[in-house]
Amino acid sequence: MSYSRRLFFALSLPDALQQQVIRWRAVSFHPDDGRPVVAANLHLTLAFLGEVSAQKELALKMQAGRIIQTGFDISLDDLGHWPRPGVVWLGTKRAPRALLQLAQLLRSQAARSGCYQSPLPFHPHVTLLRAATKPVAIPPATPGWLFNACHFSLYQSVFEHGRTRYHELEQWQLGQQDNP
Repeated sequence: MSYSRRLFFALSLPDALQQQVIRWRAVSFHPDDGRPVVAANLHLTLAFLGEVSAQKELALKMQAGRIIQTGFDISLDDLGHWPRPGVVWLGTKRAPRALLQLAQLLRSQAARSGCYQSPLPFHPHVTLLRAATKPVAIPPATPGWLFNACHFSLYQSVFEHGRTRYHELEQWQLGQQDNP
């Protein structure tokens, strides 16, 4: 019997930033707006992989380990609502080129390994609320949090005890940024 796991590559948010986002979300949205994503699950997905066999997982890990990419800063300064999937998100108005390159590399490697990749353009975001299918009042501005992406990770999505949890399986460091 072969096993498979539901996997994705993502950038994690620093713990302090997770807590800031959670506090801001609590005062910025009504409880009926949607189901809040727990702090530990806040992340920016780079490439969704879906159900992956152990063999394919190993190949994807090896490919990820070959990526040479510098770290980068991301400003979370945009906010929106996608009613059809029921998602309220926090994103970036100007995605750094290094972020777009990293996502493209991971998505390309995933596609070559047989993992379906959405034809929609990559829209870097952190999901704040799910099941937000009714109109949601979006605050006029976000705090504009800035964080440094110094690594990316492979996560497993596990549904247990009525909750989805994300478990980091492996992490890869991004190189030092050049400071002007």
